[in-house]
Amino acid sequence: MKKPSQKDQVLDHLKSGRAITPLEALQWFGAFRLSAIIYDLKKDGWDISTEMVNDTRTGKSYAKYQLIAKASIWA
Repeated sequence: MKKPSQKDQVLDHLKSGRAITPLEALQWFGAFRLSAIIYDLKKDGWDISTEMVNDTRTGKSYAKYQLIAKASIWA
């Protein structure tokens, strides 16, 4: 059986109701470019929100993505 693609793994994660950050995508799925995966999922019609999070400890900011819906095929 073929291993699911990183795109499929991220989508399954989002469909479970959980958000994801770039660091989590790297740790869990080996995905270095989460933003590119999210871009492709949005292009496929998935409604995904982007929240920018400011980490006060490090002074860095990063994106956190969460699935809103895809009415046409996700019920």
